[in-house]
Amino acid sequence: MTPKTRIYLPENLLSGATLALSEDAFGHVVRVLRLTEGDCIGVFNGDGHDYLATLTNVSKKRASIQIHESIPVDNESPLQLHLGQVISRGDRMDFTLQKSVELGVREITPLFSERCGVKLSGERRQKRVAQWQKIVIAACEQSGRAFVPKVNDAIYLGEFLKQQNKALKINLHPRAKHSIINLPMEDLAAIHDNQVRLLIGPEGGLSDAEIEQAEQWGYTDVLLGPRVLRTETAALTAITALQCRFGDLR
Repeated sequence: MTPKTRIYLPENLLSGATLALSEDAFGHVVRVLRLTEGDCIGVFNGDGHDYLATLTNVSKKRASIQIHESIPVDNESPLQLHLGQVISRGDRMDFTLQKSVELGVREITPLFSERCGVKLSGERRQKRVAQWQKIVIAACEQSGRAFVPKVNDAIYLGEFLKQQNKALKINLHPRAKHSIINLPMEDLAAIHDNQVRLLIGPEGGLSDAEIEQAEQWGYTDVLLGPRVLRTETAALTAITALQCRFGDLR
């Protein structure tokens, strides 16, 4: 069977089980794609497998799927990359998260900084984080990933810098001495289990005080090139370079 689409379903997917589609999944599969009873679809729940399923019990408002078999998916990068991205305006943040997931990022933390132009708090912040998680799931559906990166709650930069970990920590800086390709050996020795934390500032960049604070918490300044990049371009360029150096991009 060849699936006609691939969707995320956060359920326990067992062979032979019949499960109801969520409202969003029903809308996409039946109303948008116009699939009909008996059509094959791929399903995943983030456990590293794809599941072949058949569309059943289709009506005007609901439908179900019957799970047939589990297929292991082996397309995760060996690089365990955690992106700390200062929140950008409009759809730039959405674009950055979508493409970073396609490039293999494992975890994302949205950040507030001194020059962050976005204000979020309370219920509005919770809704925005939930929306970003949906964007991540959609990127997994499109890119074939069977592991779903987590979008953490948005926090201030200082909190992110203080988090304890054994990762190689990288911060982009236009006046840095090293690139990702020629990082000093002492920095490479800091990598534990291929973990890297990448810090990307806002449109106006991090302040001098924030850059100094990052350095105090073990972040190495790196340079991407001679041109000034927008925040979303910088993030995706750095992720690509890291995947070429430590991951699975060739």
